[in-house]
Amino acid sequence: MRDEISEIHALFEGAPETTEFRKLRKRIVRHTREAIEQYGMIEAGAHAPGAKRQKWLVCLSGGKDSYTLLAVLHELQWRGLLPVDLLACNLDQGQPNFPATVLPEFLERMGVPHRIEYQDTYSIVVDKVPAGRTFCALCSRLRRGNLYRIAREEGCSAVVLGHHRDDILETFFMNLFHGGRLATMPPKLVNEEGDLFLYRPLAHVAEVDCEKFARAMNYPIIPCDLCGSQDGLQRQQVKQILDGWETNSPGRRQVMFRALMNARPSHLLDPKLFDFAGLMLKSDQFDANDDGIPVLR
Repeated sequence: MRDEISEIHALFEGAPETTEFRKLRKRIVRHTREAIEQYGMIEAGAHAPGAKRQKWLVCLSGGKDSYTLLAVLHELQWRGLLPVDLLACNLDQGQPNFPATVLPEFLERMGVPHRIEYQDTYSIVVDKVPAGRTFCALCSRLRRGNLYRIAREEGCSAVVLGHHRDDILETFFMNLFHGGRLATMPPKLVNEEGDLFLYRPLAHVAEVDCEKFARAMNYPIIPCDLCGSQDGLQRQQVKQILDGWETNSPGRRQVMFRALMNARPSHLLDPKLFDFAGLMLKSDQFDANDDGIPVLR
């Protein structure tokens, strides 16, 4: 017999009936809804009767994060909080031993509208990237280009990715340590062509919550052997640093994430963000008139 959660959507069939899992699910839904609202991922007027519905291309890699994304978006849609049509999409990049039947069979069984696309970007990456270098940058560019193309073909207004809070933190520190800039993955951006949005609705969701959720739901997780086969990745190094900080000071990740939402340009050093040269002392803001009385410049 299905529990209360599984009545919402087949994606929740067999969900644990424990209090711990229900709290986990509610927390993920709450954080996802907060990000969608805070960063304006739903167009103004979308809830109005007769409004044209948006369509999102939800990218599904087969990892724990993308399964969590797919499930929570369908729950929000069911609750009437997400007035958009969802199309799941998996881009099979031709990686050796990739289980090509897992996602199509899963999506069919769940009754989720989907598109499976095969593009052998793996061979291109292996051919172009010099020995000893990481594949991630080129692999990501090729994948993103194909996803934008598919989104246009399907009439979607946005490409939706499963990057979570920890991905965003790790990217920030990678840019800090290796790129010499303060930047990370934004929760919302417009592509270079200006015709598609890119959304990250899990921006506020912790990786550990995605892990617990996907494992509890027993989703068929597919590892990325292309990236996982390379040792010494910068992201893995940063993850280890963050893990150490979190172990020594529980809650440190969330504190650092809040800092990304609380930037103060006047307390940084970028003159393009704040007019340091234009700062004046209070005494410099006044001139004296003919009678010696201070007047504001």
